[in-house]
Amino acid sequence: QVQLVESGGGLVQAGGSLRLSCAASGIIFSVYTMGWYRQAPGKQRELVAGITSGGMTNYADSAKGRFTISRDNIQNTVYLQMNSLKPEDTAVYYCNARLFSDTYWGQGTQVTVSS
Repeated sequence: QVQLVESGGGLVQAGGSLRLSCAASGIIFSVYTMGWYRQAPGKQRELVAGITSGGMTNYADSAKGRFTISRDNIQNTVYLQMNSLKPEDTAVYYCNARLFSDTYWGQGTQVTVSS
């Protein structure tokens, strides 16, 4: 059974930082492309950052320079370090694991940034 369990969300003031974690089980973590997505109320889910099995990263324009995605293939965990947070970063953040046609989602963690 595949599980992706996010943690680290919460309430933070604008300019603050949060570190999200996503612990994976039930998959061969090291071969999966991992991603962080977010969905704000009334908006579509959007990619925030991704990291391939080889460690290549990509970011949404809104995340570049402020967020960093990383992975630990020993701990089977992917991280999203978020700095200089803005109120518009407020959303539910979801972890995603993808390999060819297989895709899995976590349950999401709420991030709220107050102004």
